[in-house]
Amino acid sequence: MVTLAAGGRVRQGARDHAARVRCPAAASLHPGARGPRLARRERVPAPPAPPARRPRLLAALALTLASLGAVAAAAAQGLRTDTTKALVPLDEIVSGGPPPDGIPAIDRPVFVAPAAADAWLHGREPVLALEVNGDARAYPLQILMWHEIVNDTVGGRAVAVTFCPLCNSGLVFERTVGGVTLDFGTSGKLYRSDLVMYDRQTHSLWAQMEGRAIVGARAGTRLAMLPANTLAYGDWKATHPRGRVLSRETGHARRYGENPYEAYDTPGSLPFLYDGRPDPRRPPKERVVGLVVAGEARAYPWPVLAARGVVHDTLGGEPLVIFHRPGALSALDAARTDRSRAVGATAVWSRRVDARVLTFEPAAGGFRDRETGTVWDLLGHARRGPLAGRRLRAIQHVDAFWFAWAAFHPATTIHAP
Repeated sequence: MVTLAAGGRVRQGARDHAARVRCPAAASLHPGARGPRLARRERVPAPPAPPARRPRLLAALALTLASLGAVAAAAAQGLRTDTTKALVPLDEIVSGGPPPDGIPAIDRPVFVAPAAADAWLHGREPVLALEVNGDARAYPLQILMWHEIVNDTVGGRAVAVTFCPLCNSGLVFERTVGGVTLDFGTSGKLYRSDLVMYDRQTHSLWAQMEGRAIVGARAGTRLAMLPANTLAYGDWKATHPRGRVLSRETGHARRYGENPYEAYDTPGSLPFLYDGRPDPRRPPKERVVGLVVAGEARAYPWPVLAARGVVHDTLGGEPLVIFHRPGALSALDAARTDRSRAVGATAVWSRRVDARVLTFEPAAGGFRDRETGTVWDLLGHARRGPLAGRRLRAIQHVDAFWFAWAAFHPATTIHAP
């Protein structure tokens, strides 16, 4: 059994979180609430709230403190994790507030056609896009942020689609390990501010950013990652007009479209539930593209990508290109996702096509390779030109906050123009 946070520490976390983010945790913990407003523990003192916000924050704090005692007790029960097998110090795995499955994974996902999703999903809202064996699906972040995990089967493969709001990381894993298909839930715990999943078969704990079991019977096991992209829904729909979109019919009453982490992605702000000092080389919550190729880790800051549109590099012997397309909205900025600021979207591809290594430049409607003049979209499809119908080979990557990438890859280099 894992017991990782005392009630007093969680109460302090509620106080800090309420002071830093308009995210009243008690909205989900108080009887009759519709959706989770998650309490997080922050070890760095919070600045005072602006006077206009103070009454609302104090009211939220009162409800939070009244209900967190029961949550802390629940968080210390429920999981039967074998803690004798641990790859990380147990005291570095901390309670995030909700108990196991307090943030409910989606186990029976329902999908709709884009025409139906258009009624509630803005074209610039971010979705996590996955395509397996021709089966193209979009998972709106306005839904994922309330559930964090979707256990799904796509293109005949069992997958776990995951999103950690605190790290801003969307990752997809194969969930069949050694012939056993695992089902994942949220543990209610965090490691280095990252979502800690648990598998329902062994109750092992898994760090989402690395897809590795860090405590339990499966400690040391890694899940295979599948390439996935976070991009604007409209861009995904233009490429996959017959694809399927995760529906709001999840079986849970949540305020989909509202952002319970308002203003969380301010680049210079500090992460919640993060021990130690974030790597000072970049602002903690600056977005980066993180890559590991042949054992080499590198981060590509979004400001560089946004300024250039296209970045070429070679990593681990692989010639690659990173595309940045403007327009996609942040999922973690405004109180409503469809009113958030635009941050854009990225994708990473191999530049090898047959015997050639291509070079690219931004072009109307996408990206053009200089060798053939073919125009490619963000998802690597050749739309017009001599190579029309071809697709670039995806390079596994993650879009995440810098602090999270550096926490799990401390030896990472940073791309410099």
